[in-house]
Amino acid sequence: MSKSKPQWLAVFVLIFLCAIASLSQKTGDSSHFRIYVTNEKSGDLSVIDASTLQVIATVPLGKRPRGIHASPDHHFLYMTLSGSPLAGPGVDESKLPPPDKTADGIGVFDVQQNKLVRTIQCGSDPENFDLTKDGRTIIVSNEDDAKASFVDIASGKVTKTVPVGEEPEGVKVSPNGKFVYVTSENTGTISAIDVASATLIKTIKVGRRPRSVAFLPDSSRAYVSAENDAAVTVVDAVKHEAVQTILLGERGVIKPMSVLLSPDGATLYVSTGRGHKLFVIDTASNKITASLEIGERPWGITLSPDAKTLFSANGPSNDVSVVNLGSLAVTKKVKVGDGPWGVVALPN
Repeated sequence: MSKSKPQWLAVFVLIFLCAIASLSQKTGDSSHFRIYVTNEKSGDLSVIDASTLQVIATVPLGKRPRGIHASPDHHFLYMTLSGSPLAGPGVDESKLPPPDKTADGIGVFDVQQNKLVRTIQCGSDPENFDLTKDGRTIIVSNEDDAKASFVDIASGKVTKTVPVGEEPEGVKVSPNGKFVYVTSENTGTISAIDVASATLIKTIKVGRRPRSVAFLPDSSRAYVSAENDAAVTVVDAVKHEAVQTILLGERGVIKPMSVLLSPDGATLYVSTGRGHKLFVIDTASNKITASLEIGERPWGITLSPDAKTLFSANGPSNDVSVVNLGSLAVTKKVKVGDGPWGVVALPN
């Protein structure tokens, strides 16, 4: 028996609505994600709902949370915790209180439960880290030990350590997963380490006080922020050697901190700390295309899932700037905890 016209119409409408819903899910609503911010001084995590740009949760973590990254499946967030006292460059460490080594570790945050579920030991005074492509190993910079530690997530144990330059900070695994770059602030170098064997390949001299690293998607080139040179160093990641310097401005005024590439690798974003600015660089020409003031001492930066919005953690002002990359304008600042340091955005 054939269906009547009203029945066919109802079926058609239902199919149409399901298709629209499916398309919406695939294309992604730009507001369907959350921003997670580590607050170094208050020792907690601020969770921001992107649809309202309001903090919806504040979760205790431990002492001095800084570096933050998501697991490949986005089920967990990992963040460094450190019991070493907060101190700026050039501070006489002999006058500081003793470090609390029991507080050092990698915090494991369950995204669905919205809470810290575990702490992994990872060596002394961890500052930043990255994950191997399979998501099984964390490679962390141990700032006061001049080492990079390889940490097995499942067992929660350090499996190998590799000596690097003094005061290591930035850690970045190449997109092809073959090597990892670790920046060393005091020596002005990058340690290129083979991931499979956990052995040092080469030490690369870059600019003064290198902070962070970003790789092109094909792993052929890396960009390294050089804080005390007001520059970004371009590294040939095949030969592991510096090949170019992109000067951003006056030394001592512009302080490049975090470097972040767009998903297609065409655009590099650079936060500049006390310089208050965000720089935009075209990677085809390695030329600056724009710069704008985004906040007080912007440090960690991240992109929305659709790469149309950038978020920066601004330490002294305890807020996160929301930057529309189409108009290159700050549209809002969201108050978070004390001393925001790292930031990451995850789809809901």
